[in-house]
Amino acid sequence: MNIKKQDIIAAFIIGEADALLMILIAKNIGWDFDLIKFTPIILPVLAVLGIIFANYLGKKILAIFQAAKFALTGTLNTFIDLGVLNLLMLVFGVSSGMLYSVFKGMSFIAATINSYLWNKFWTFEKKETAVSTKESSQFFAVAGIGLIINVAVASFVVNIIGPQFGIFPELWANIGGVIATLTAMFWNFVGYKFIVFKK
Repeated sequence: MNIKKQDIIAAFIIGEADALLMILIAKNIGWDFDLIKFTPIILPVLAVLGIIFANYLGKKILAIFQAAKFALTGTLNTFIDLGVLNLLMLVFGVSSGMLYSVFKGMSFIAATINSYLWNKFWTFEKKETAVSTKESSQFFAVAGIGLIINVAVASFVVNIIGPQFGIFPELWANIGGVIATLTAMFWNFVGYKFIVFKK
């Protein structure tokens, strides 16, 4: 199967959005390295090359292409999650405590809405544009469990364990966010594929 033009465009958009959000995150945690300036060029190219390669492999094992699209969408969800979290921490000057947990919940919700749209229309290619009550309730049930997992893990890492190894609070808050995202990712894939977007 030949790769569709919309798959290349979607990969490019995701790579560019990832790069811009990465710059925001780097600004908040004080990472100022030269390579970050080139991410708006590098990440879209890598995303497009990755989706082309996955399409090639998908000719032999169909699930590989879908998993690659899910993974690419997952990078955008992760960067939206961390980008919103960092924007809120930057604006309010808070990187721990109850307000951090609220920020983490808000950032997860933003990433979840993005996840729903990209996974429905691109990853799992559901054709109907109308959102059924059943599908939306299943999605929000899966997402609700993901929200609990995500916020609980992030809050545990940031508020209970706290910064370790001399890492400053803003960076530790991002480490907690990444650990939480990775922990919830498996649940999200299984829930979306076999409950929400099953064919």
